[in-house]
Amino acid sequence: MPANSAAENVLGTMGTICWTVQLIPQIWKSWRTKTTEGLSQWLVFMWGVSGVFLGVYAIVQDLNIPLIVQPQLFASLSFVSWAQCQYYGKQRSRAAVITMWIFVMTLSAGFEAGMIYAVRPSFQRGNDGPVKAFGIISAVTISSALLPQYYEIYKHGEVIGISITFMAIDCLGGIFSVLSLVFKNKLDVTACVTYSLVVLLDGIVLLLAAILNPLARRRRKRLATQAATVDDVQPGQPTMSESISRTVAVRPTTPFEDTRSNNDRRSYMGMRGTAVEEASATHGERHVDPQRVQLMES
Repeated sequence: MPANSAAENVLGTMGTICWTVQLIPQIWKSWRTKTTEGLSQWLVFMWGVSGVFLGVYAIVQDLNIPLIVQPQLFASLSFVSWAQCQYYGKQRSRAAVITMWIFVMTLSAGFEAGMIYAVRPSFQRGNDGPVKAFGIISAVTISSALLPQYYEIYKHGEVIGISITFMAIDCLGGIFSVLSLVFKNKLDVTACVTYSLVVLLDGIVLLLAAILNPLARRRRKRLATQAATVDDVQPGQPTMSESISRTVAVRPTTPFEDTRSNNDRRSYMGMRGTAVEEASATHGERHVDPQRVQLMES
């Protein structure tokens, strides 16, 4: 396909826009729900790291400006989402999370700048091995980052915590970026493989969400219906749980227990009467209480 710089920049710009805003729905979702359950912290952290390596590759290769800006924004927003995982998921303090984010961003910026100046001279001399190494590392990191997310999906049995809008926009960003490389003078195979892997792996997450999430909803609905059926009784009748509570709270006394109680009461009265008689005998008196006699006879 003939080179077309206009199409290259337009498609590259569209891909950059998608990859600039794709993490915003995820960040918004985590902030709104105040939870990151189901979102792997390793996914967003490794994506941030991959953005650093991809940034070195894009700058040294002198790709179009949108594709140079994109890794920087991608890494920054990925680390913001990672910081949310620390705050909501790990329950770290806000000060600690902000400190961690600043440290990671400073370290990443310093590493990227140092690697650009270290690799560029050899690239200008015709040695593109180090630059390709950065591109390959970025592609491998982006690909392997989704493995922990697949585990989260397997563990929960559905796609939760991760924004479907985020995945869809990220997938579109990969498509536009691949198309922008097609219109370049020379096809960059490494960058093309990297962006294609993003499209493929994001597509798998979207496919799993389309299959597993409806199944999980039906499963929850079925369990709720079964739970409602257990307590479903006619109007005015107690539920099973209420019947059990009433049975435990109010238990009738058995005939044996009634007999034992009467015998105990009679024994007590007899012992009490004996004690009174003994006390009277001690003082030289013997008095028989008519009430006691009546109780004994009864």
